[in-house]
Amino acid sequence: MATADKKDQPKIKVYWLNESRAQRLIWLLEELHLDYETEIFYRDKDMLAPPELQEIHPLGKAPIVTIQSPSINNGEKPLVLAESGFIMQYLTEHFAKSSPSPNLIPQRWEPGQEGQLGGETESYLRYQYFLHYPEGSLQPSLLVSIVLEIMKSNKMPFPVRPITSFVASKFFSAFVIPHLNTDLAFLEKQLETAPDGGGYICGSHLTPADILLSFPLQLAKDRIGKVDTSIHGKYPKLWAYLERLKGEEGYKSADKRIEEAEKAEKCGGKK
Repeated sequence: MATADKKDQPKIKVYWLNESRAQRLIWLLEELHLDYETEIFYRDKDMLAPPELQEIHPLGKAPIVTIQSPSINNGEKPLVLAESGFIMQYLTEHFAKSSPSPNLIPQRWEPGQEGQLGGETESYLRYQYFLHYPEGSLQPSLLVSIVLEIMKSNKMPFPVRPITSFVASKFFSAFVIPHLNTDLAFLEKQLETAPDGGGYICGSHLTPADILLSFPLQLAKDRIGKVDTSIHGKYPKLWAYLERLKGEEGYKSADKRIEEAEKAEKCGGKK
């Protein structure tokens, strides 16, 4: 919900897939108190995105955001943004300072070191790093785990399923579990050493980096935790952090907004 005069606000539209990571973007928009529209696209029976998304962005991946500036004529094409980290960085850089949540971006420079190489605060360097870490380092192992689950499911032809299940289980144990534990241990340590008393991954305030981390952490806990139950006890600070994120008002507002949007979309017919 926006706080500024609506005539001065851009027209923002979010395109997302059901069962996707787009909730994080809705959460950020709630934190920024920006008005926005939503359009949901539904996966096909193979869990793939529909081709209609390619009409908005050539790669056809969600989430996608379009922004129409109030100073631009309605006939001109809106700005199209893709990739979660880039979208969040762009929106935060343009709207955080004038929002009720100006601390979404940590202070960049140490006092007296403005513009100097290495003069950035630890919070800011963490923020920049963790805008890219979730998708670049943490998410790939989780995506591999989803593929391995498919190899063990009834989507595989019955005659070969025992073989694919065996291979998937071995690969899961040899690759996914070790890599994921390395990531989770790293994040546990990052929370222990977070600056300014911690609480969040970059310090004492919520940032888009925390929002981006929320989805893969929940995915790891839900999916990997069923196979390797030891992760539930090994990373207490990490799971407490995840629960704290889920308790944020912006998180709960995003959940509610998505539930309402999906209900309205289903009543009006799926895309």
